[in-house]
Amino acid sequence: MNRIPVRSSNIRSIGYDEENLVLEIEFLDHALYEYYAVPPDVHAGLMSARSHGVYFHSHVEGRYKYNRLA
Repeated sequence: MNRIPVRSSNIRSIGYDEENLVLEIEFLDHALYEYYAVPPDVHAGLMSARSHGVYFHSHVEGRYKYNRLA
């Protein structure tokens, strides 16, 4: 999955597979996670948020099943 680099104090890049509703987040420590069944509006909100980290913590973390890839 292609990820887009973002300016954030804890997120390095964000990718999204709209067909499968999979959100992929790479953190600054190079940890890589996939989050499942994430709606397109949540991804859009994350990408347009003033703070990607704050949006992630309030709209993604703890709300969707996930898997650590690396």
